Amino acid sequence: MRSSTSSGRAWMAIALGVAAVGWGANQFAPLLLMYRSELGVPTTTVEATYALYAVGLIPGLLLGGPFSDRYGRRRTLVPALIISALASGLLMQAGTGSGWLFAGRLVAGAASGAAFSSGTAWIKELTVRGSGRDEHTGARRAAIAMTTGFAVGPLIAGLLAQAAPNPAVSSYLPHVALTLAAVPFVLRTPETHEARTDAALWSRLSLPKASSRRFWSVVAPLAPWVFGASSIALAYLPGLVLDRLGDNALTFSAIVTMLTMVAGIAVQPLARRVHRPEKPRLIATALGIVVGGLLLGAAAAASLQWWLVALAALVLGAGYGCCLVCGLMEVQRLAGDHNLGRLTAVFQACAYCGFGAPYPLAVLEHALPPADLLLLLAAVPALLTLAWTTHRAARLSRPRPPSRSAATRYRSAARG
Repeated sequence: MRSSTSSGRAWMAIALGVAAVGWGANQFAPLLLMYRSELGVPTTTVEATYALYAVGLIPGLLLGGPFSDRYGRRRTLVPALIISALASGLLMQAGTGSGWLFAGRLVAGAASGAAFSSGTAWIKELTVRGSGRDEHTGARRAAIAMTTGFAVGPLIAGLLAQAAPNPAVSSYLPHVALTLAAVPFVLRTPETHEARTDAALWSRLSLPKASSRRFWSVVAPLAPWVFGASSIALAYLPGLVLDRLGDNALTFSAIVTMLTMVAGIAVQPLARRVHRPEKPRLIATALGIVVGGLLLGAAAAASLQWWLVALAALVLGAGYGCCLVCGLMEVQRLAGDHNLGRLTAVFQACAYCGFGAPYPLAVLEHALPPADLLLLLAAVPALLTLAWTTHRAARLSRPRPPSRSAATRYRSAARG
């Protein structure tokens, strides 16, 4: 199908599709308080349904990335958009039973996995081919597209849940409309990855030795903090001050969610200036911000001040944005054209493991105060990850000394 969009702007149609799926992924966050307070769903059940999204998403990523490498980006993203709309339809039934929450979140995760892996690769390829920009510009555009959906979706859903009739249904309607509206734009966008029927859907991830070592020892440990930081800000911290907010709880949760994601977008220029491929500056900055946000979150949990919750969410959102861009830049530098979708999927699968972070915090609240849990289960591990990844990144970036035999040959040549 012929594109109706100029080549330099074709990526925007895919960004719309990615943002629409991101909307569906995160619109659930402010509604957690509604399900707890109005439908009487237990806190642990609500946190479990939030984490269940990752259970559906990881297979969606691991299959969606290779599927798009084999059959093309469009054939992966269009079905993912339709399935994302279906997930909201399932969630609309939650008023009749909490089982629909589990089904809807699981399907939403699968759709997001396929959309994010294929959409991120497609945006990168359109950016490089359409405008001549480097792959890092594509990484930032993909991160901004996802984060825009993550920000706007929960804000609209939270406001509708606060004010609209039948909020358990009406909160999801804008996402269904946006997702289906994005489909024609995606269909008209040029395909950048021709179908390769010889590409295996299941195969070992093939990377050069140096790239593999950097990915598994630097990028993979960083990845869970992408959504570990944001999920704590969205799904855990607002619930701590629920009793102090009264009728404003849903609005506050929606605003906190938006602030977290807006901070993730606003920090992009900082990430661009800090990034140096040969030095771990961006890695250290990203994880340092996450540690600072978790310490603020612990202070908010101890004092139960709503403004401290909002401040911690802003800082955690900035950490989320830096970690996401850092990880995508690393992936797009390490991958080749033949496995960009696959490596993006592996990174995002590691990143979305962080969605489970609020669940152990909720489960263990009976054993320790929330402030102590945030310090022991979040801030300390983040600090250890900071130390490990910066050390490994600096070491792997350092040129290796020549071997003994190579040094001997060099001296012999110099004497000769």
